[in-house]
Amino acid sequence: MKEYAKEFYSSAAWKKTREAYARSVGFLCEECLKRGKIVPYEIVHHKIHITPGNINDPRVTLSFDNLEALCRECHAVAHGARQRRYSVDEFGHISPL
Repeated sequence: MKEYAKEFYSSAAWKKTREAYARSVGFLCEECLKRGKIVPYEIVHHKIHITPGNINDPRVTLSFDNLEALCRECHAVAHGARQRRYSVDEFGHISPL
């Protein structure tokens, strides 16, 4: 986490917003759901990323319009990582996505 964002991410306003947003989408990863997969969310992501210039703008930081619930893998993709073409289950078995 970036230093300038630590206070925001520990704030009551963010925690309340994050919980309310996750509840509003059924605690599911929205990107996986678009592909027909039911996967629990892990992170509430800001579509417009938080920067030092917009961290005090609630239209960016706290608006449901700028949020999406994502699993860890989809969150990595949202930040530029290549999407994996496989998954690994709890037994270590690899299967295509």
